[in-house]
Amino acid sequence: MSWTRGITCRVRRLRVARARWRADMKEFKVARKEALRRGEMPENPGPPPTGFTLLPWLLMGMGSFSNLLQGKTSNPWIGGLGLLAFNSLYIYVVFRAFVKETRSAVSTLVALVLMGLITCGLALGYGGSWLYFFPLLGLATGAVVRGPRLGQVGLALTALAAAVSVYRAGWGAINVAYGTFLSTMVTAAILSLSEAVRELRAAREELARRAVEKERLRFSRDLHDLLGHTLSVIVVKSEAARRLAPRDMAAALDQITDIEAVGRQALTEIREAVTGYREGSLATELDRARSALSAADIDPVVRRSGPPLTPQTEALLGWVVREAVTNAVRHSGASRCEITLDGVLDRARLTVADDGSGSTESATGAAGSVGGTGLKGLTERLAAAGGSLRAGPSPRGGFTVTAELPVEQADLNLEPATSADSATAPREP
Repeated sequence: MSWTRGITCRVRRLRVARARWRADMKEFKVARKEALRRGEMPENPGPPPTGFTLLPWLLMGMGSFSNLLQGKTSNPWIGGLGLLAFNSLYIYVVFRAFVKETRSAVSTLVALVLMGLITCGLALGYGGSWLYFFPLLGLATGAVVRGPRLGQVGLALTALAAAVSVYRAGWGAINVAYGTFLSTMVTAAILSLSEAVRELRAAREELARRAVEKERLRFSRDLHDLLGHTLSVIVVKSEAARRLAPRDMAAALDQITDIEAVGRQALTEIREAVTGYREGSLATELDRARSALSAADIDPVVRRSGPPLTPQTEALLGWVVREAVTNAVRHSGASRCEITLDGVLDRARLTVADDGSGSTESATGAAGSVGGTGLKGLTERLAAAGGSLRAGPSPRGGFTVTAELPVEQADLNLEPATSADSATAPREP
């Protein structure tokens, strides 16, 4: 019962594999016709090869089967059982040879060894057309044994085929050994090359998919940082203009002018972010931070010291200033915000500290938000550049964001930081 159940399971697996192969072939043909209709060459190489590609070679055993039917074989029951066992093991091995997990399994190797024993027994017992089972054994061996051991196994199998063939049929049957060697090596080479091509194609598709995801993440972070800060500045300055309009129309018009300038600059930055060529300027971000904090009735204090920084470092620190100031304007309720930038040896440190009470929750939420936005996105950017970002409540009250980056010395011919970047007094709106 177990023997018949095993045969039934194998037949069922063969049917499932054949149905899957037919579905893959149908999909490949449809895609190929569509590509040819558009005048393109299809990139898809088609469904991966399966054991069905090696089944037609079983026709090499038709000579032995014919001898059995014509009664030219002594002990036909032994020959028939040997033929049935060889074909069953061949089908079992070649279907497992196309799956990496089962190719090197012990059961597959045991089946291959049994095939070798049956082949030697049939060839020594009958000779003639039964010798052609050696090339079939070579096909199965080449499909299973791929890698550094292939040469040794192939030569050993060829030597075995040559010895048995010469012993049974003389030197005229040496071509069986040649056919065994070719079938082993060519099968292994073709299948290995096909597998390598498919793995390379899968790797290329995976790299393309990751590149798309990386670009989406960059675009998401840029839009969050750009729009979040810009809209916050526009809202704050609009409120300031509304408060100033009844008593000081000139000051209100100044705020409206700033709103127009911020909007125009935002349009430019969004276009640059879409094309992926945006590079921030730290000096510009510091100026905007002063303006936004002043409009929100927060006293800005900016201190900058140390050597000039490279454009890449300034761009990253500019993002930190933008995000930290946006959180302070939106949620902190602070009356004072200090922005300090200093460089020591090969590291630059930026600190944005306020004396408010409401930015803790907002910054923490931004850091834990999904999608690479807020402080989480900045942490990823700085980590990719070898830096770090810390954000949390200050022991003296308020909230502090600290960013550190390893930097290279910029060109010493650059102009030093201007007085505008030194400590500044609050600017009344």
